[in-house]
Amino acid sequence: MKRFLLAGASVLAMVGLANAADLPRPMYTKAPPIATPYYNWTGFYVGINGGGGWGSSHWDSLGSFDVSGGMVGGTIGYNWQTGPWVLGVEGDIDWADISGSTSTAACLGGGCSAKNTWLGTARGRVGYAFDRWMPYITGGAAFGDVEASHPGFTGMSSTQLGWTAGLGVEFAVVNNVTAKVEYLHYDLGSFQCGLNCNGFVSDNVNFSADVIRGGINLRF
Repeated sequence: MKRFLLAGASVLAMVGLANAADLPRPMYTKAPPIATPYYNWTGFYVGINGGGGWGSSHWDSLGSFDVSGGMVGGTIGYNWQTGPWVLGVEGDIDWADISGSTSTAACLGGGCSAKNTWLGTARGRVGYAFDRWMPYITGGAAFGDVEASHPGFTGMSSTQLGWTAGLGVEFAVVNNVTAKVEYLHYDLGSFQCGLNCNGFVSDNVNFSADVIRGGINLRF
């Protein structure tokens, strides 16, 4: 009887093992990788900028002569992102020392000079975001002070309104800090400096320049 019971138990155990072997094995799935979110350019920002410029000043009485120098100042703006496109407005105000002079015979043996002492811009921007990189184009109004001087005369300073256009690229260093490099051309137009600059009734003075500058922005 004991042998019969042991044999029966062995048969049942083998059947159980066989059934267990036929059961489907549990499937293990690998967790999907965590996607890194794309950078969002929307929001306000403030920053600093600085760089250098070169250009020319043209006088009716003297012709054109070269100007060059540097600038540094502050920036404020706002971006709005829709898909990869980034639309924005930006304003800045810079101290500037972009100047030059000429010593032609019309300058009476001295140096006639022109100098842009400060520059501001109010511009729109259109960018295309590649995650943390954003190339952009920009354009709008430029305004600034131009000083003209002529030996033997009082000279003149005029606050001018003109235009500017350019392009650049901006990079998100960390989530709330970006860095940029941009090129701008600006033209402050001309003003009448005849009697103050050389005694002539009419002598238009024009000032325009190209600027390359970098900047750091803090985003909110």
